Amino acid sequence: MRDLKIPGQRHPEKAHKPDQAQPKKPGWIRVKAPTSQGYKDTREILKTNKLVTVCEEAGCPNVGECWSQGHATMMIMGEICTRGCSFCNIATGRPDTLDAFEPGRVAHAVATLGLKHVVITSVDRDDLEDGGAEHFAQTIRAVRHRAPGTTIEILTPDFLKCAPSALETVVAAKPDVFNHNLETVPGLYPTVRPGARYFHSLRLLQRVKELDPTIFTKSGIMVGLGEDGQGVRQVMDDMRAADVDFLTIGQYLQPTPKHHKVDRFVTPEEFKEYEKAAYGKGFLMVSATPLTRSSYHAGDDFARLRAARLAKLGQA
Repeated sequence: MRDLKIPGQRHPEKAHKPDQAQPKKPGWIRVKAPTSQGYKDTREILKTNKLVTVCEEAGCPNVGECWSQGHATMMIMGEICTRGCSFCNIATGRPDTLDAFEPGRVAHAVATLGLKHVVITSVDRDDLEDGGAEHFAQTIRAVRHRAPGTTIEILTPDFLKCAPSALETVVAAKPDVFNHNLETVPGLYPTVRPGARYFHSLRLLQRVKELDPTIFTKSGIMVGLGEDGQGVRQVMDDMRAADVDFLTIGQYLQPTPKHHKVDRFVTPEEFKEYEKAAYGKGFLMVSATPLTRSSYHAGDDFARLRAARLAKLGQA
């Protein structure tokens, strides 16, 4: 039986790689260990419903803050990914079969937690013909049924090996926000995200808008992987050409010595410059801080995103 707590079994594709030094984190990156009652309550609800979260699996530094407020990012379709990206801490291998009851459990947890906004993500499922698209759609519909007042944000895989109908299935379920992360600049894809294709991911985001212009689109990248400022700004331009509404930029943190090394820690001042540049390029919403992650403060950000669209329409 595979034990995902053992690094060699969790990341077999990285076991043969040499260790990369993990630099000491600067003061602006450090966070306190989670201890609040709200954190414990959220953890218990998720455990009772046998749900997996990306907060735990990816080792998010904001888990204490988010869970203390009852916010958690649900990760559907299991905890084992068919890809082995060099930055990611989610386990790699052959996933289990899909759990038909999972959409209902997610919806029950959303209702129990009383969430106004929920983020639902997944592992990559290249083993499935539709990449898990129908499972995403079922989960969206289940949440709509159990918690009709909750807005839904999804963070999907790229459906790289699927027919176009896979994306159409997800969009037809009408999430409020469709997020798919580009993760890094195109030049780093061979080492950072080797199983993906930059322009396919970009086109995926563009197609969402073509299929349903009312859905907000969102994408994010990490910095500190070896990119430069010019490359980051080019990604911004590419996203805007695809009509992406919301951009997130956060500092890459190395999960283990076997993962991609941290090239450098980007300063808060540089993040502010990226934020200013992104707004200047026309994004409705930008979150650019060292601790920014795809779903960090997602509910509050969604409210601002919706207000920004209304303001823009009012000016038209």
